[in-house]
Amino acid sequence: MNIRKTLLLTLPATLLAGCMLTPPSEDPVLIKLDELDRRLQAIERVVENQSLVQLNQQVAALERRADELQGIAETIAYDASTTADRQRQLYLDLDQRIQQLEASLQAMSRPDNVLDGGNLAPGQLPIPGGSDSVNYRAAFELIKEQRYEDAAIAFRQFLQEFPDSDNAPNAQYWLAESHYVRQEFGEALAAFRRVIDNYPGSTKVADALLKTGFCNYELKRWDDARAALNRVQQDFPDTTAAALAVKRLERMATEGV
Repeated sequence: MNIRKTLLLTLPATLLAGCMLTPPSEDPVLIKLDELDRRLQAIERVVENQSLVQLNQQVAALERRADELQGIAETIAYDASTTADRQRQLYLDLDQRIQQLEASLQAMSRPDNVLDGGNLAPGQLPIPGGSDSVNYRAAFELIKEQRYEDAAIAFRQFLQEFPDSDNAPNAQYWLAESHYVRQEFGEALAAFRRVIDNYPGSTKVADALLKTGFCNYELKRWDDARAALNRVQQDFPDTTAAALAVKRLERMATEGV
């Protein structure tokens, strides 16, 4: 029993003495600590190196973005310069066209112009040498100015000079009207019939047919007038021409003709 007590008392001292006698290079605890320290330093270096790599990558990305923005800025500057040049060219072209139009208007307003001067001679266009659209508008102006004789000359010559014009159906109609308003009902009737016969697809056919009824009424051709007015109602219902045809038929019935 005494021996056991002696061993228990002397064992810690012996172990402690053993540790004190072990060199640091062989101490397993110190060795483990050194290994952990080396591993920690390695990890820190890796982390530091990765941070530098990421930083370099971010710097490179920023540099690329700066280059892109510089390119965009240069493109915008070039486009702005090009747009300004185009705008200047368009302005010059527009100004030149306006000057040409003004010169044409001034030429049309000269005292010797047929629109502002004397009567048209037979076979004369309102604007000699002008296009079909220009001459049509000029002839129509004569209608609006109630210069019906000149209008008749202008539209008749227009149809001779420009028979294939898109304005030919309307020109034929207004030629007929220029006779009608002067109570030249025979000439007007023949002219209105040419609208119907020569231009069956024209929007003026309904009005021309109505006016043939009116002309026949004025010429006291009652049956022909009634036939034309009834045809307007049948072929062109729900139009102004049809409504006017009904009124004239009612008038004829009241007059007993």
